[in-house]
Amino acid sequence: MLVAIVAHFALAAVLPLIGRRYGRVAFLVGALAPAATLGYALSRAGEAVSGTPPVDTVAWAPVIGLEFTARLDELALLLILLVSGIGAVVLCYYSQYAKADDHRTAARDSALLVTFAGAMLGLVLADDVISLYLFWELTTVCSFLLVGGDGVAKRLRKSATQALLVTSLGGLAMLLGLILLGTAAGTMRISEILADPPSGGIVTAALLLILLGALTKSAQVPFHPWLPSAMVAPTPVSAYLHAAAMVKAGVYLVARFSPGFADHPAWWIPVVVCGLWTMLLGGFRALRQYDLKTLLAYGTISQLGFLMIMLGSGTWMSALAAGTLILAHGLFKSALFLTVGIIDKRAGTRDIRELSGLGRQWRTLTTLATFAAMSMAGLPPLLGFIGKEVALEALFGGDTLDQVIGVGVAIGSVLTVAYSLRFLRGAFGTKPDMAAAEPVPCGRLMTGLVAIPALAGLVLAFVPEVIEPMEAGYADGYGSHPGYHLALWHGITPALLISVGIVVVGFLVHRYAGLQRLGGYVPEPLRAQTWYTKSVESLEFLAQGVTGRIQVGSLPVYLGVILTTLVVVPGAGLLSGGVEFGELRLVDNWLQLPLSVLVLAAAVTALIARRRLTAVLLAGVVGYGIGAWFVVDGGADLALAQFLVETLTLVVFVFVIRRFPPRFIENRGYVHGRWPKAIVSVAAGTFVAVLAVLYSGYTSGMPEGSREYIQRAEDETGATNVVNAIIVDFRAFDTIGEITVLAVAATGAASLILARSRKRGGPEPGERDRSAEPDHAGSDTTSAADTPEVTS
Repeated sequence: MLVAIVAHFALAAVLPLIGRRYGRVAFLVGALAPAATLGYALSRAGEAVSGTPPVDTVAWAPVIGLEFTARLDELALLLILLVSGIGAVVLCYYSQYAKADDHRTAARDSALLVTFAGAMLGLVLADDVISLYLFWELTTVCSFLLVGGDGVAKRLRKSATQALLVTSLGGLAMLLGLILLGTAAGTMRISEILADPPSGGIVTAALLLILLGALTKSAQVPFHPWLPSAMVAPTPVSAYLHAAAMVKAGVYLVARFSPGFADHPAWWIPVVVCGLWTMLLGGFRALRQYDLKTLLAYGTISQLGFLMIMLGSGTWMSALAAGTLILAHGLFKSALFLTVGIIDKRAGTRDIRELSGLGRQWRTLTTLATFAAMSMAGLPPLLGFIGKEVALEALFGGDTLDQVIGVGVAIGSVLTVAYSLRFLRGAFGTKPDMAAAEPVPCGRLMTGLVAIPALAGLVLAFVPEVIEPMEAGYADGYGSHPGYHLALWHGITPALLISVGIVVVGFLVHRYAGLQRLGGYVPEPLRAQTWYTKSVESLEFLAQGVTGRIQVGSLPVYLGVILTTLVVVPGAGLLSGGVEFGELRLVDNWLQLPLSVLVLAAAVTALIARRRLTAVLLAGVVGYGIGAWFVVDGGADLALAQFLVETLTLVVFVFVIRRFPPRFIENRGYVHGRWPKAIVSVAAGTFVAVLAVLYSGYTSGMPEGSREYIQRAEDETGATNVVNAIIVDFRAFDTIGEITVLAVAATGAASLILARSRKRGGPEPGERDRSAEPDHAGSDTTSAADTPEVTS
């Protein structure tokens, strides 16, 4: 399993080279990884459904318990059928869909699609929360790049940015929720968390945060507008990411955690409410769409809401229905998107108002699309029908609340039938007021690839026992097996009669012109896209306001904000109490007293100094006094570093201030600004001093890492000073990095100074530079035009 994930990323790394040289062949090469993964997963399907799923683990930070664990259980196997199976089909399809001479696009999209396939594979196999989040965000990045394409068109950038902002927001919330949940459970293993679910207020907050990530990823209301907007991506990308794989990530997340938290109100109530709202709104909006891809996008939103409802219901039957519908949805929706790709490429449009007569020309493709649309509408004999029958049986056979939810699902299913008929008639029907389209071939290879998912939904409906062990094994996490089995025929049951009624009413809704005109209309103020736009604009306005008031180009303001934050945030924690301090001592060494007097005297004198050089020298006295403190306290190495820093600082200051007037310039109009500075400075200094004194006697509650440092310092590094051990040995590479950064910064600063000097024109060789001569008797010989005004 781990090898399969790595193989995807390794192949993706070389596909750009293949694409630039051979063009569309890169897609066929890229299809090898998901195809091989599908074969491998099927070969281990027996182990996955046996109750003891295979597990692979690689520890990448074992000391702190961070590892990547891949677990192939029933749910993971179900998703791999879609991720790898549909992925291989889409990559082969893209090899015919892409332009033959566009090697650059082939190189980019083939690599991104295979990377995405590897990320989705890692996501569904991950059994630890950190790895799950990493793969989750990798799918978000791949989606952003695939939707954005080359980034030339504004609509591509706008759609990709919207998808990135919405899903990333949910991803960050999900990360916090996963960490809280893992902390509460005492383990980061998902299987261990579900085996013994924790409880409490923290768990409630964690579940809500995790759901936020799931709802944004699977385009649930009110976060759904990003999915129709993402239809600007190439159709194969939409078929894979936005029908079969990526949008299933949120559904997968809910499915993964539902067995442990299905009875928690903070879990199932948001899932069911948002799912029902999404199913109805998505189906309603689909009735008004003329673009075939946008119609399918709203249909996808509706179907994802249906899946959420079944997962939130929390029963064995509803879980079985969810598993069946997840597979059915991936098959029929990918087939329909691939069909739209053929229509768009061959007919030159996706607008149903411009299409007519394609059904008579492309009979094979029309038949395959009809199978897929029938499965979407829940008609027999297709897998979508079996899944919907189980769902109706689960809801209407339950308690009163389940039956109320079932009524909502039935209404949503009516809308599904209506927009499925709208799709078929709009794409392939012959309009009496339109001329038939010019005959063009639809392409045998592309049609053959559409046949794979379309016919799979038909074949699996006749042999549901092939997939039932996988779906029933997942449903066993919700309770005991009630004896129900997947089948096309269970006799004349209430669920069958309700299903017949749904089809009849859906057909009438499609045929009644008045409902068609009303369908899909939502007032502008109530549209989620409007609220998204307003939210982004408000965020930009807030950012500009905050930046305009904080980034004012004033060093005193910057320091004031930093020091105020320093006082307020830790100070609030200090005033809250709860920390026990040890015994305080006046001094550890009597030499500290005269050094303290010297430092304080120099600091106060620097504030009232009128000459710049005097102030700089007094600041240096403060620094050297602190270095002397280090010597008295036994930190000779720290004292040496302090002396070096102070010496270099003094040298730099001397070189800089010689370009300024020797005296500070008094700005009479700015005197009122001294008092806020004085207050902030005194408060910050007092706070730091008090905090240092208090924590110097703090002994209890030392973190485990601190104790380990102290215990190992002398034996492992030969240092009696733990600070030395940390800086020189334990953090050696970090210290080297800091030194390197400082060296680079110093080199850059010196280069800028030299470049500026050459630009101004220095003295000729052998000529004396008079600007470097000291001023006589403290006189100011620098002209006002050359002197920058500096205020204290």
